[in-house]
Amino acid sequence: MVKQPEAKITHIARDLGIEQSVLRRWVSQEHGGVLDMRPDKPLRSESASKVERLQRELRRVTTERDILKKALGYFARDPQ
Repeated sequence: MVKQPEAKITHIARDLGIEQSVLRRWVSQEHGGVLDMRPDKPLRSESASKVERLQRELRRVTTERDILKKALGYFARDPQ
């Protein structure tokens, strides 16, 4: 129930008749605290978090590559 991508802590806790904080603690303990537990925000699976992390890393590495390409072009120019 909580692992569904569209699941929201607020709605699930209300449906179960428990406090949001209790459900957050249970989910956090179950998943090692890797999920974003803000109310009314869809829960993220570990794979979705990993994809987002890898996309950020790809953007960073791409930027670094572009900077190095420009630097190589600058230093490879004929000094005349």
